[in-house]
Amino acid sequence: MSGPLRLVLAIHDHQPVGNFDDVFAAAHADAYLPFLEVLERFPDVAVTLHTSGSLLEWLVEKRPDYVDRVRGLVARGQVEVLGGPFYEPILANIPRRDRIGQVVAYSNFLERTFGQPVRGMWVPERVWEQSFVSDVVEAGIEYTLLDDQHFNAAGLSGDRLLGSYLTEDEGRLLRVLPIDESLRYLIPFSEPHQAIDHLRWIANRRPGALVAFGDDGEKFGVWPNTKEHCYANGWLNHFFELLMQNRDWLQTRPLGEALDETRPLGTCYLPDGTYREMTEWVLEPETQRDLVRLRKLEQQGEDFERLRSFARGGFWRNFRARYPESNAMYARMLEISERVEEAARSGADTTLVDRARTELYRAQCNCTYWHGAFGGLYLPHLRNAVYKHLILADNLLEQTADRPSSWVELSGDDFDLDGRSEVRIAGDRLIAYVDPDVGGHLYELDVRATSHNLLATLDRRPEAYHGVVREKALAVANGQGEESDDEVTLKQPDLHLKLMYDDWPRRSLVDHFLQPGLSLDDFRAGNGRVSDFATGEYESTLRRADGKVEVRMHRRGSVSPYEIEVAKTVRLDADNPGTLLVQYVLSNLPSGLPFHFAVELGFAGLAANAEDRYYYGPEGNRLGQLESSLDLPTAQRVGLVDEWLGLDVSVECDQPGGIWTFPIESISQSEAGFELVHQSCRVVPHWTVQVGDEAEGRWEVRLAIEVDTSIARARELAEAATVGSV
Repeated sequence: MSGPLRLVLAIHDHQPVGNFDDVFAAAHADAYLPFLEVLERFPDVAVTLHTSGSLLEWLVEKRPDYVDRVRGLVARGQVEVLGGPFYEPILANIPRRDRIGQVVAYSNFLERTFGQPVRGMWVPERVWEQSFVSDVVEAGIEYTLLDDQHFNAAGLSGDRLLGSYLTEDEGRLLRVLPIDESLRYLIPFSEPHQAIDHLRWIANRRPGALVAFGDDGEKFGVWPNTKEHCYANGWLNHFFELLMQNRDWLQTRPLGEALDETRPLGTCYLPDGTYREMTEWVLEPETQRDLVRLRKLEQQGEDFERLRSFARGGFWRNFRARYPESNAMYARMLEISERVEEAARSGADTTLVDRARTELYRAQCNCTYWHGAFGGLYLPHLRNAVYKHLILADNLLEQTADRPSSWVELSGDDFDLDGRSEVRIAGDRLIAYVDPDVGGHLYELDVRATSHNLLATLDRRPEAYHGVVREKALAVANGQGEESDDEVTLKQPDLHLKLMYDDWPRRSLVDHFLQPGLSLDDFRAGNGRVSDFATGEYESTLRRADGKVEVRMHRRGSVSPYEIEVAKTVRLDADNPGTLLVQYVLSNLPSGLPFHFAVELGFAGLAANAEDRYYYGPEGNRLGQLESSLDLPTAQRVGLVDEWLGLDVSVECDQPGGIWTFPIESISQSEAGFELVHQSCRVVPHWTVQVGDEAEGRWEVRLAIEVDTSIARARELAEAATVGSV
């Protein structure tokens, strides 16, 4: 090759489905628009732009002027628009039919919006598996970009990365171009001339080469301190000026044009992988630390550059193994995907099926299914959004069925992909999933009217960065720093004191036998359990009758030193479809001995620290916001209200006892620092059970979990009346 060095500048702009409207607006104001304004002043700087579908839909509706300006840059050949799967799913996280469907749908949308055929695509999070080639080619894609680490893992490095390659699957060919990792770190965090110097070094070594920068557009204004750096201090303007000053040897090209002008360097097959940081985040904390230590040792040797590609991290799909909450969303998504496909094959109403498919695609947005340097899976509003769209899709699919106005049904299957059978209890108001093999837990409770899963919570578990939180707290305590600085920011004080880890899944209907007289504080700290009922395996039987369905579960277990039997039944009635009924029967209790029995319930997605989200007592009196810890010694009923969601959930017991409430809060990292995140409200009815001889070792209690959505319905009617009067 000879001639100028060709530089592809690929910018990836994305906001996840379910993110707050003001976050979209701030990102537009701080990064997307100012980047475009600088670009417009340099008509000879070409950019390849990928905007995720979730973000572009928002821009089309809320910032149409921005879309018009991009359209103008496309028309004059300065911007090439990249496609990809519509709502930015990880390709490895969705079925093949949905990979193809999402890519085709987004290519069509982009062509209608910008008037340019889509030839290339952005691979979300650059998570790659070789079998994707045939899928994306079938969807009409000719080329893409991937990190140079993918190519390193295939044995390619140095000058062999200064151009594109062909890759193949089932006879279908795709062009792939490496993204230069050095440029990812230089732009925009070094001085502008340092990126130019790096490119000059490449050009001197390999005239006429092709090199790519590809990274998040949020680096140009959204990430901490980058707005001032890129625009107020003029970094981006200066960088573009240097590109113009060096046009004799360095020229920017849209990706498609650059590939049309150059030939592939050869053919390669890329191992499964993603960018370097992601391969670390997917590992368990201790393994993460081992990998980081190994890479630091490598850097001390002369052969670091040659050998580093063989110090590979983990496989992206193991996020589903590491985080059961991710797997739960994934499994639910697969269930909906299969039902959408079945509805389409059956000839069901096309409009309803297409709407359900769109909701499914939205629920596949990747950010919620993993966790790394950003909140992702740890953020309740993103988990809520995934379930919202899955439940909306479920509701639309039910409209294609011939149902009475009130109905219930019961089915057993391996719904969570663990090789064992779970139970789905569904009706026109609620959908519940029960796991007999793990504590007989209720692990999903969907409210159809508000499209909300009341159990979309997250367990507290160790993360590699928790060590940073502890180290920072120690440094602050020793007077060696402040809680917020340029390197580490603790967004709340004393975060290290709230690092706690759960010994059992924080689901609902978690059964506990506790030490007599155990306090709320001790239980909240995870102390005082004297049995294995919380996670033990229950045997189950499904029962159906006219308008009623139930799962009956039972097991015998040791409550040291006694053998106790617990039977629990979860029932849904068509004539009371908003209430889940639960009955417990304890048997084989020794006469005259006190047992402390508790049933732990969880309610998620109900925000804390807000006046319109609160607990209330039997008389409707407010007891405190939803982050409150309450010790109600004689209560039989407690309720939770989230006025913003329009939900009122109450728990009522027919046996007197006590009720505890407390929050589950995790500590996670985000681009702004380390923060405390409210994950769920725990509601724990508990009883001192002591039976006499006449009870024959038997005690029972009934619980009613009632979900009232009348607040949401009233709001809908009021909004409809307002619209009708305009």
